[in-house]
Amino acid sequence: MTSELFRIIPLNTRTLLLEWRQQPSDKLLGILLSFKVIIEKEVKVSGCIIGYKALLVHLNEDVKNLSWWNHHLNKIQNGIKKKKLNKGKLWKIPVCYEANYGPDLAPLSDALKLKIDELIQLHSQTRYRLCFLGFLPGFLYLNGLNERLHFPRKEKPQLKVSKGSVGIGGKQTGIYPNNSPGGWHLIGNTPISLFDVKQQPPCFASPGDWIVFEPINEKTYRDIKKEINKGHFKFMPHD
Repeated sequence: MTSELFRIIPLNTRTLLLEWRQQPSDKLLGILLSFKVIIEKEVKVSGCIIGYKALLVHLNEDVKNLSWWNHHLNKIQNGIKKKKLNKGKLWKIPVCYEANYGPDLAPLSDALKLKIDELIQLHSQTRYRLCFLGFLPGFLYLNGLNERLHFPRKEKPQLKVSKGSVGIGGKQTGIYPNNSPGGWHLIGNTPISLFDVKQQPPCFASPGDWIVFEPINEKTYRDIKKEINKGHFKFMPHD
């Protein structure tokens, strides 16, 4: 079933995937976030999961009339398509780009024909929009990586990437919230924890927020780590 701005794909009797035809942008993110808030208030909907250009809608009952859902969801879309994205919070995440923390920094800079300082500057002077969280709990999917830093993912992923590793893969950059396999090029590491089940919410950032990477040296990295371990470090958004 198709519509003007998005198509509806039934994945099973109680799950609908809405795929927008637009490319990821702040405008589309504003639509997705507004759509999610509106539809999750409905009795027939149990929840939604947001993606770059899609919403996964979980229902409390079987879909008996897809045409009705198509009409209903398009009506919601038409009511919010001019809504602007909220300002969002700004989070400055400290990152150590030194060799011990970014094992792929030097080979990636060679491949991109950039000096290491240039790569770090391009990566850290961009404000990234957080579009959604996924893959792993607390993994931030960010939009806005400078085109000069686009580079294909590794042909052979690593079996273990350290928690806090900052990487580049394809047109994206992100942070591994926990130790896990991964195929991105690792250029640094942050001492900040991206996901903590003891906190509410477990992840400090939300879709629509802004992320900036702030270069730090190894001493500052270790100092922040010590403060975190003591429970004294407070990670707060900037104005």
